Amino acid sequence: MTKIKEDIVRDVITKTKVDRNIARNLVESILKHIKDRLASGNGVLISGFGDFKVTHKKARIGRNPKTKEEHKISERKVVVFSPSNVLRKEMNPK
Repeated sequence: MTKIKEDIVRDVITKTKVDRNIARNLVESILKHIKDRLASGNGVLISGFGDFKVTHKKARIGRNPKTKEEHKISERKVVVFSPSNVLRKEMNPK
């Protein structure tokens, strides 16, 4: 897996001709906004890209596949991503 954040920063620099620090701050600011929204339990819809939603997983019993030992997995929040139709079409051209 590549370091996508640095790739985005490089793209911003190339396309906008701004300073590296400005581009990095811009990318960091956008990602922080998304993280803050998700941490507060709100979803994030990026038109033409997809929808990030926070869902809750209930507590359950898990099993270690090696030892077969059972243990409790606590309740938690997870982020689920659903791609937009635009992104789906770009990923699967006909």
